Amino acid sequence: MSKKTKDKYQAIIEAAIKVIAQHGYHNAQVAKIAKAAGVAEGTIYLYFQNKEDVLISIFQDKMGEYITLVRSELEKTEDPLEKIKLLIQMHFSKLEANRDLAAVLQIQLRQSHPSIRRRIAEPLKGYYRLIEEIVSEGIAKGVFRENLNLHLTRQVIFGSIDEVATCWVMAQKPYSLLAQAPAVYDLLAHALCKKQSGNAGSTG
Repeated sequence: MSKKTKDKYQAIIEAAIKVIAQHGYHNAQVAKIAKAAGVAEGTIYLYFQNKEDVLISIFQDKMGEYITLVRSELEKTEDPLEKIKLLIQMHFSKLEANRDLAAVLQIQLRQSHPSIRRRIAEPLKGYYRLIEEIVSEGIAKGVFRENLNLHLTRQVIFGSIDEVATCWVMAQKPYSLLAQAPAVYDLLAHALCKKQSGNAGSTG
């Protein structure tokens, strides 16, 4: 993909995020997305099959970028607890930095057709694997409890982070999502740890 083509593709993606966040997926006509992106409506179909494909591409692109970024940051530490802390902080920071994207990922995707949810399952598995790798490492290093069920533990970690983010998006009064990270980390760290050490819940 040439730089010019890539730039136009990205412009459509960013415009779609704003339009879908503002109007909702079902009311976000392709014409509105094209207008926000500054392109002809027909141009959208040069890059995407339909509006459903646009929504799926938003998730695939943003999730792919995020997983790559998180993996890069996690490589900087060998401490499983620190990795959990970084995961929570980066998840909340990413969403708080772009509330429109947060609304699309946390609300609009959940209300979409089952066919869309099925197509985003694969990139979401990449995030699941990342969490499971951290848990497995924590168990192997004797930091986390050895009797943890890997699949269930991943569900609890992701579910906790995801639910806190969804509540933030839907809240009527604004507050900082990132500010919730220490409390979420403290709860998860104490649940995961093999033994309650003095620094298990530290967020410093």
